[in-house]
Amino acid sequence: MAKIAMLGAGFIGDFYTHSLHGLRSRDRVMVVSDRDESRAKSFALKHGIPRWTTSIKEAVNDADVELVVVGLPNNMHYEAVMLAVEAGKGVLCTKPLGRNAHEAYKMLEAVEQAGLFHGYLEDLVYTPKTLKGLEAVNNGSLGQIIWVRSRETHPGPHSDWFWTKEISGGGVLLDMGCHCIEIARNYIGKDIRPVEVISTADTLVKPIDAEDNAIGLVRYENGAIGQFEVSWSFRGGMDLRDEVMGTDGTIWVNNFLRTGIEIFTAGGKKGYVAEKAESEKGWIFPVGDEVTELGYNHMFADMFKAFENKTEPAETFYDGYIVNEIMDACYRSAKTKKWEPVSLKVWRGQEKSKPIADVREYDKDHIFVKEEILPDGTLKIILKEKATGKIVQKIKK
Repeated sequence: MAKIAMLGAGFIGDFYTHSLHGLRSRDRVMVVSDRDESRAKSFALKHGIPRWTTSIKEAVNDADVELVVVGLPNNMHYEAVMLAVEAGKGVLCTKPLGRNAHEAYKMLEAVEQAGLFHGYLEDLVYTPKTLKGLEAVNNGSLGQIIWVRSRETHPGPHSDWFWTKEISGGGVLLDMGCHCIEIARNYIGKDIRPVEVISTADTLVKPIDAEDNAIGLVRYENGAIGQFEVSWSFRGGMDLRDEVMGTDGTIWVNNFLRTGIEIFTAGGKKGYVAEKAESEKGWIFPVGDEVTELGYNHMFADMFKAFENKTEPAETFYDGYIVNEIMDACYRSAKTKKWEPVSLKVWRGQEKSKPIADVREYDKDHIFVKEEILPDGTLKIILKEKATGKIVQKIKK
C-alpha cells in the first residue's frame, strides 16, 4: 500500500484520486492540500481522505506520507518538488514538468542527486490504445517508424490559471504540445535523439497573451519526424488522435471524441458528458471510463509497481525534461520562423542513430522499390538498377 499526499484539489487532482483509489484500491491518499480551504475540505470528504490542509509543506511532511503527487498549477511544480526532495519523499509530477527546460532540469537534478523515486505523469502515453500501438511497434510490426502525427484540440482549459502566461509559462503549445511530443517520442524511440524543430504558435481567437494554436515538426537524428497539432479554439469537444507510419505498416488511433459510442438526445438532460464536451443536446460522445481511456489507470499502475519494486517507471523526470527542451526550441522557432536546434544538457540515448533505411535486394542486379497488383491481375514490380541507379519496372502475369 502506498500512502500519498495529493497536492491540488482541482480537476486533475480529482481524476488522479479517482484512479488511485479505484484501480488497485490498496493505495490511499492520506492528505490533500489546496489553496482554497473549502475546496480542500470538500475534496477530502468526497474521496474519504482523512486529512486536508491549505499548506503544501504540511501535506508533504505528513508523517504517514511516503509519496507525493503534484497536481498543481505549473508555477508551483518547482516548489512542490523541492519540498518533496527536502522531505526525502518520492514524487510524481503532472505534465508539463516545468514551465521551461531550466525549471525541469533543476527538478531532475534535485531528485536524482537525492536518490528519490520520481515519475512524470504523462497519461496519454498510457492509454489502452496507445499501449496496444506501442506493443505493435516494439514487436516490429510496423518496421522502422518514419513519421508520427499527434493531435490534441479542444475549446480551451477548464481553470483560469491556464490562461495566464505568468502562471502557466505558455499557452497551448506548453499545455498540450507536451502530450503530443511525448507520444511521438514513444513511437519513434525515446533513445533516438531529437535534433531540431520548426514550429508556428499564434494567438488567433482567445483574448490572451499566450498562444491558442500551434503546429510543429520535431526532426529526430535518424530522420524520423514527430508532428504535433494543438488548439484551444477547436469546437466540438476534445479531439485526441494519433497516426503512426512505419516502413511496414500504419497505426491510426482515436482516443477521445469518436471512440465507438455515440448518443443522440433531444432532451439535453443536465449532466457531465465527457471532458471538454460542449453540448448536452444533439449527438453527444460520452466516454465509457475516462480514467482508463485517458491513461490514468495504466499510468499509476506503472508508477506504483515501479515504486514498490524500486525500479524506474516508463516515464520519469528525465522524459519530462527532454519534452521541455523540445518545447523551448519550438517557442524559439515560432519567433525566428526557422528550424531551431534542440539543446540538451543531458542525453541518455543512442550516441549516433543510423538513418532510416529499408533497402531490400530483389536479385543480384536490382534493388526492390515497390510492387502492386494491377486491375487486370498482373503484378507490377518497381526496381532500381544497381549498376546505373535507373528506376525500371517489370510486369509479371
